[in-house]
Amino acid sequence: MDSTTPTQSGSRNEGLKAWLNVMNASLSALEQTLWQGRELAEQALSALKKVGTGVELAKEEYDSLAQEAALWPARVKRMKDTGWMLTRITTSYRLWGIRSAFISKRQTPAAMAKLHRKNARLFRDVSLSQGGAFLKVGQLLSARADILPKPWVEELRVLQDQASPIAFDDVRDVIETELGKPLEEMFKEFDAEPIAAASIGQVHKALLPTGQKVAVKVQRPGLEQVIDLDMALMKLFTNSIASMLPPTDLDTITTEIERTIREELDYTFEAKAMVQVGDFLSDVPNVTVPRPVPGFARKRVLVSNFVVGAPLMQELDRRQADGDEDGIADLLGRLLDLYLRQILQAGVFQADPHPGNLLVTPDNKLVLLDFGCTMTLSEPFREGYFNVLGAALMGERDTMARELIAMGFATRSGKADTLLAFADALLSQIQRSAFEMSQDKPSWPSQQDILAGAKNLLAQADADPVDKLPSEFIMLARVFTTLGGLFMHYQPKIDVNRYLFPHLVGPALSQAI
Repeated sequence: MDSTTPTQSGSRNEGLKAWLNVMNASLSALEQTLWQGRELAEQALSALKKVGTGVELAKEEYDSLAQEAALWPARVKRMKDTGWMLTRITTSYRLWGIRSAFISKRQTPAAMAKLHRKNARLFRDVSLSQGGAFLKVGQLLSARADILPKPWVEELRVLQDQASPIAFDDVRDVIETELGKPLEEMFKEFDAEPIAAASIGQVHKALLPTGQKVAVKVQRPGLEQVIDLDMALMKLFTNSIASMLPPTDLDTITTEIERTIREELDYTFEAKAMVQVGDFLSDVPNVTVPRPVPGFARKRVLVSNFVVGAPLMQELDRRQADGDEDGIADLLGRLLDLYLRQILQAGVFQADPHPGNLLVTPDNKLVLLDFGCTMTLSEPFREGYFNVLGAALMGERDTMARELIAMGFATRSGKADTLLAFADALLSQIQRSAFEMSQDKPSWPSQQDILAGAKNLLAQADADPVDKLPSEFIMLARVFTTLGGLFMHYQPKIDVNRYLFPHLVGPALSQAI
């Protein structure tokens, strides 16, 4: 007799379904790549035919074909390595349900931790070797200590400011191509070893002829072609597991992520954003934003003043080890204030606050780095977001739902029930901040509380999904998810009112007048 319970059977079926979806994504990516190869062959035949006619277009086709053909083997390998990594990780977790039946309860935690670490290292190593969009994902995950198992956070932290470095010869070629002069003419000293390497580029320390210390950000060669493939793979993978995810507007999410990544490929946009945000925050105490050096901003090269500092999480860990609760509260409170200022007042904000982009100087200043991913909020959306926060503080859930609809949120039914469930989830946290955080012992929600609230919200969302999300919200959610992970992990004893109210009261009074 089969002793498998319906619950067990359903779980196994879902696991098999997820595994098959992952395999399908990988095979689909392979199929797409192979068809690209066939298209290249057809293009070659077409160009060959045109050679006999002496058509000048043949040379252009051959040049384009040669460029594509040179990239194609690397694309196949990239797809294979990344797809196989995702398949291995997903399959290992699905098989855990079977393996765990043969492991004692006493041994289970250690065995599970070992599996987490093995998978985290696999994801980390492939992300480091591949760079591109997958490294970006790893950087975001490294800050989610509130939801990820500890081994994953520990292994992925290296992705915050380290990636496989670009060869110095390639660095030199990019700099000299973009700036139009030999490296030695532009810099008195140039450190060949990067101080940080990331998904889009890497940073070198250098000295200008004037004696100014600068940071030179150099983009990875051929990144546009790599990003194309990464985005295709990410979309295929997302689509393959869509049925396993809560119903939501995946198209808007993936489109917005792709937009921001492609925008990061042009450093001139980053230079402008750096100046814009830096000017706005210039009067804020204990905050530093690097400035671009005039004449040294190009599409693939950006030179800015050099700022010395320790990574944020390194500094938070140090203060936690020292029992410095006030120091932790001070840092995270200022970080919250920094982003509230950008979002609610400036209307433009750095949208990638993973810990590798945040430093703490020896004199305790917060340093905001990397403005490649920057979001500008329209005035109507910024006003709507302000109204949502105000309604949350006042406990006006109907007003909150109405404002969310006006901002561009939409459910499948057109009714507001799911948005109200979302409002309730947000209200509970904001009201707790407003009325309990001022106590000596702030009552941060436990992971169980968060999971319970998420379960209720997902149940409503499953019944009536949110089919449309405003694109601005994607980046806002990214920011506050990352910041929320830091707050949940370190549990700072801060009064959120102290940081939130000043940004709401001022605009409210202006509206009243």
